[in-house]
Amino acid sequence: MVSGYLIGVDIGTYSSKGVLVKSDGTVVTSFSTPHNMDMPAEGYFEHDADKVWWHDFVEIVKNLLQISGIPPKEIIGIGTSAIGSCVLPIDEEGKPLRPGILYGIDTRASEEIEYLEKKLRKDRILSQQGSDLSSQASGPKVLWIKNHEPEIYKKTRWFLTSEAYLVYKLTGQPTIDVYTASGYAPLFNREKFEWIQEAAELITPIERLPKVYWSHEVVGQVTIEAAQETGLEPGTPVVAGTTDASAEALSAGVSNSGDMMLMMGSSIFIILKLDKLIRTEHFWSSNFLEKDSYVLTGAMSTSGSLTTWFRNQFAQNELTIQENGGEDAFAALAKIAGESPVGSNGLILLPYFEGERTPLNDPNAKGLWFGLSLKHTKSDLYRSILEGVAFGIRNNLETMNAEGVFPKCVKAIGGGTKNPVWLQVIADVCNIELEVPDQQIGASYGDAFLAGVGVGLYKDLSEIKYWTKVGQIIRPNYENHQLYEINYQIFKELYANTKPSMQKLAKYLKQADR
Repeated sequence: MVSGYLIGVDIGTYSSKGVLVKSDGTVVTSFSTPHNMDMPAEGYFEHDADKVWWHDFVEIVKNLLQISGIPPKEIIGIGTSAIGSCVLPIDEEGKPLRPGILYGIDTRASEEIEYLEKKLRKDRILSQQGSDLSSQASGPKVLWIKNHEPEIYKKTRWFLTSEAYLVYKLTGQPTIDVYTASGYAPLFNREKFEWIQEAAELITPIERLPKVYWSHEVVGQVTIEAAQETGLEPGTPVVAGTTDASAEALSAGVSNSGDMMLMMGSSIFIILKLDKLIRTEHFWSSNFLEKDSYVLTGAMSTSGSLTTWFRNQFAQNELTIQENGGEDAFAALAKIAGESPVGSNGLILLPYFEGERTPLNDPNAKGLWFGLSLKHTKSDLYRSILEGVAFGIRNNLETMNAEGVFPKCVKAIGGGTKNPVWLQVIADVCNIELEVPDQQIGASYGDAFLAGVGVGLYKDLSEIKYWTKVGQIIRPNYENHQLYEINYQIFKELYANTKPSMQKLAKYLKQADR
C-alpha cells in the first residue's frame, strides 16, 4: 500500500485553511490565513483569484511544509476545495480576466435566470437539473458576463470555478468535479455527467467548459512551475477536489443515507446524503463525490457573517479587550447571548441581510428586526441573531420534510460550533439532536481524505469512518422548543407579509446603484 503524507487546502469566504495529515488521518499540523471579500455593488460578491485563492494556497502549503518539517517528496497527494460554485473566466494563457464571481450570495444574475427559465422552460430545467434555477446557479452568472462584459467574454478560454482554478494552477489541467458541475445549472446533465448543448447555445460553447471528474480522481501532477511557487515536489498527484461544503460534509463523517451535515460558517450549508436522485422545488439535488452517491443540498446566505457584522458594528468593547490580549470577542458575545432569555425578550430577526437561498430562493429578501423596544439590550440583539438563523434552519428542515425527505442524523460542523449557546438554540428551535465531530478542522480535512482515496490509500469515501469520531452530542430541551413556537410562527409570517415591500426596496436599490 502507498504510504506517506497528504495535504488538503480549503479556500473559504473570509479565510482559508490547510492541513497536513498522516496516511491514517492523524493531523500533523494545520495553518489558516484570513482574507477579504469584495462587494463592488449591491448584490455583487467577488474574490481576486490570484490575490485570494492562489495566494492563500501557496502561503498555506509553504507553512505546512515548514512547520511540519516533512520533506516535499513524502507528500503523496493533494486535495483542494473552495467556495462554490463560483465563476472565473481565464484566457488562453490561464490568466484571470476578472475577479471570481462568488456562489449564491451573489445575486447579480436575476434577469439572466428569468431569461433562461423562459427559453429553456422552468419545468424542463427542474427535470434535468433536479431543482429550479436560483442565485446559487453558475450558468446565469456566465451569461451575465456575456451580456454585461462582452470583451471579457470574447477573451475567455475556460470558465472555471474556485477549486478548479487551484487545480489548474497546480497541474495546468482545466477540470471540474461532478458535484461542483451540478452547480453550473442549467448547463450540466446530472444523470449523464455531461454538458447540455441546448443550454450551452444560450450561455457559452461547451468548448469553454472543463472536463468533468469525480472528486477523488487524480487529474494531474504538480508542474515544475507550481512546485517552484509552492515548495511541493514536481509530479505530486492532485485530485479534482470539490466545493467546500461537500468536503466539509465528508470531514464531518457524512457517509450513510440519511446523514446530514449542518455547516455553520459565514453562511449555513446543508448536505443530506440520499440513496437516489430526487426532484425538488426548494433545494438542489445532485450527485455527490463518487459514483452512485447523491445529496439534497440547501443553504442560507448569512449566518456567521451576521455575527461578524454585529461584532464589528456593536462590540467595540469586546474587540478592544481582545486586542489587548483578553477574551475573544465572539466568546464574550456568546456569554452575553446567554444572559438574554429564550425568545430574546420578544425580539425576532429575519436573517436575510444578503437575500436568501433555500427554501425561499429570493435574492431580494431583506433583513429585519421585529419587536424592538427601549427595554432591549445588546444581549437581546445578539441572541436574536442566533435564534433568527436557527429559525431559518428549522424552515429548511420543515420544507425538506414536506418534500418527503427526513434526515436521520445531523452533524454540526464549522466555526459556529464553537458557540455553545448557538448549538443549544438550534437544537431547541428545531427539536433535533446535534452531533459535533471531535475534530473541527473542516473541509481541508475532507480534501486530504479525497487525496487519500485518489492515490489508493482507501477504497472509497465510506472509509472516512476511520478518520472521524463524535466529540459531543447536543440534545434539545423540549420546554424551550415549545417556548420558541410563537416566535417561529411570527418569523414565518414576517417574511410573507413584508415580501412585497422587500421587492420594492430591492428595485429602488438597483436603480440607485446605477
